Amino acid sequence: MPHLFIKDIQPGQQINDIYLVTQPILRNTARGDLYIAMFLSDKTGKINCRMWQATEQLYQQIPSEGYIQIRGKSELYQGALQIVINDLQVVDSSKINPADYMPRTDKDIATMYRDMLEILASIENESLRNLVSVFVKDTDLMKQFCTAPAAMQMHHNYLGGLLEHTVNMLKAAQVLFPLYPKIQRDLVLAAVFLHDIAKTQELSYNVGISYTDQGQLLGHIIQGCQLIAQKADQLAKQAKPVPQEILDNLLHIVISHHGLPEFGAAKVPATPEAFMVHYIDNLDAKMNQTTALIENDPGEGNWTSYQKSLETKLYRNRVLESDKA
Repeated sequence: MPHLFIKDIQPGQQINDIYLVTQPILRNTARGDLYIAMFLSDKTGKINCRMWQATEQLYQQIPSEGYIQIRGKSELYQGALQIVINDLQVVDSSKINPADYMPRTDKDIATMYRDMLEILASIENESLRNLVSVFVKDTDLMKQFCTAPAAMQMHHNYLGGLLEHTVNMLKAAQVLFPLYPKIQRDLVLAAVFLHDIAKTQELSYNVGISYTDQGQLLGHIIQGCQLIAQKADQLAKQAKPVPQEILDNLLHIVISHHGLPEFGAAKVPATPEAFMVHYIDNLDAKMNQTTALIENDPGEGNWTSYQKSLETKLYRNRVLESDKA
């Protein structure tokens, strides 16, 4: 029997299939009964899931990241699709095809990495060029960089997503530089490369996508600053110190790239380069997020379900005949 992919699930379907489970949590209802909340996913998406009338014993059997076979039914709850499980069974990972469950970029990794190195090679400032080079020469880190997702849920949340997001931003910056000649382009290029570098540490992506303990405690912005400081120290020991003012400006872009404190920024952008990186980052994230939501949202009609992260529904009807697929 073929696998029922998450993107193909419709409300009211009976489901008997294997999915990747992440973040199971044991909770109490208002009446004090136990239930389990979790996410189920495959390479096409992720869906909220509930199992009512649960027990502590059953909860302990569910892996924090692993595969389970479920029997249940899909339903709409407050406009969003979810699955209510009747029963489940843990499945040995050796019995499944990982390619069905871990979403990955549809772009070529080698080509994207080559494009990234070509753009970074255009950095003229010697200190920033040296700093970027130390990162690029860290082969283990670059291997992780090419594999890691860019986020757990919001955007580019698939293997290779971090590299794809970074290359998109570098290419967008190159288009914008001629319009804003006073921008310090080398700072922007180095910061784009490094702004999410610590997603390689913040996220775990061997089975499913989740946070590491350190990622949950610190977050990729702090972890990224630590990585940059470590590599700068390495250069200083080689008698190639990065001037403090350049390092401070680079770190400012990294800690402010989320824009506002309520979105995770440690500081609000305070330089033109920081604003440019923030807006390019937000643009690429939103374009990836909205197009993926339109493509994968269940149901029919011109509108998707309400998207809480965007605070709106999305209009998905393509109005230009020549652009229709």
